[in-house]
Amino acid sequence: MDVCLSSAPQPARVGRAATCPDGCVEAVSEGALLTDGTEGPQGDSHETEPSLHSLQTFVPTDYASYTLEHYQFVGRKIIIQESIESYGAVVWPGATALCEYLEEHTEELNLQDAKILEIGAGPGLVSIVASILGAQVTATDLPDVLGNLQYNLLRNTLKCTAHLPEVKELVWGEDLERNFPKSTFHYDYILASDVVYHHYFLDKLLTTMVYLSQPGTVLLWANKFRFSTDYEFLDKFKQVFDTTLLAEYPESSVKLFKGILKWD
Repeated sequence: MDVCLSSAPQPARVGRAATCPDGCVEAVSEGALLTDGTEGPQGDSHETEPSLHSLQTFVPTDYASYTLEHYQFVGRKIIIQESIESYGAVVWPGATALCEYLEEHTEELNLQDAKILEIGAGPGLVSIVASILGAQVTATDLPDVLGNLQYNLLRNTLKCTAHLPEVKELVWGEDLERNFPKSTFHYDYILASDVVYHHYFLDKLLTTMVYLSQPGTVLLWANKFRFSTDYEFLDKFKQVFDTTLLAEYPESSVKLFKGILKWD
């Protein structure tokens, strides 16, 4: 069992990097602040600097309390800093279900070097697992959760993955062409877990899913179905995506769908 980073909760720091026997990184208490990207963990190769810089942009929200939760995927212990003070700082059931599916079907999905964008990445578990499985991951969410997201990505992927993930702000339905121009950004997979619940932005979420999907893009969406509005969204989803139910998890009420955008 491998652990990439091990430290007490330190939302604004990663610390000096020390190489572990498995080639990953262990963080210590002193280190470079992750506020402006000007200083990173020491010993990084020149090739990793651009991706590392993208992981050093945001400052975690100063919640009153964080906890460290442990997950086990791909033979590794993944440590996630969570806070119950924000929906976007907690791992929800759809995320663990999607991680299980990625792990069990990694060869079938051909994740090695695949380009992946996660919508609503939250504390980052799905993006971490996809990165460990070899994908080139862009993790997105609202501005207030990006600091905690990048902290978790760093502590679990630095020196442990072929491609360092990136973190980008994504507000559903807003400035999509400016921030993710179709001429530049193309993704093999769009991942989403528990992004559908009782909120007022479901139409904007669907608009974002459609926009990010291009020919060849597969959307994997895992969700715990709680309310009638969840099924109403599913009906709208089926109108624009060829939809396949890939897996069900009755113990958690999670369903996992594959969607491929319908083209006229």
